[in-house]
Amino acid sequence: MLALVLVSGLWIASRVVEGWRWPPGAFVVVGALVCMVGFIYEWITRNQDSLAYRAAVAIAFAAGFVLAWSSLVRATDVTPLAALHFGVPVVGLIGAAVARLRPKGMARALWVTALAQVLGLACVEILPRVQESGVDARTPAEWRGLFASAVIAVLFAGSALLFREAGRGQPQSASPAA
Repeated sequence: MLALVLVSGLWIASRVVEGWRWPPGAFVVVGALVCMVGFIYEWITRNQDSLAYRAAVAIAFAAGFVLAWSSLVRATDVTPLAALHFGVPVVGLIGAAVARLRPKGMARALWVTALAQVLGLACVEILPRVQESGVDARTPAEWRGLFASAVIAVLFAGSALLFREAGRGQPQSASPAA
């Protein structure tokens, strides 16, 4: 249902916003991606009663989805360096695998993901501009990208805080015997 609402909203926006004309296949891809994210969310949270855990997963997924989407747009329209941001979700996925989706481990994984986002922000958005001319004269699209990257880092950090809250009161699980 969410995928249908999102794709419908995007379709309406593409008809109203001047210069934004997606081909029909793009809507199919977006719908499939949203359905896939929803399915994975349900699979991960199926045994979790904690509202904090569910919210943390939802925020992390939303931040990852927006990061991947905006990086794709910025890599094609603004700066090819934006493709480096695709490494941030990989950091999060590796962290989630190491944490085995346990709240305390996920909190650490999302802190590292937020840090990776900030480092990516510095590498992609800030350092190249300062090295070019010593002056930071950005276009409006670059300012939007900079702001979006900062917001995404805050979302990852917020997800880490929610995972930490979900992990309170839970015993630290012992590592499996070798």
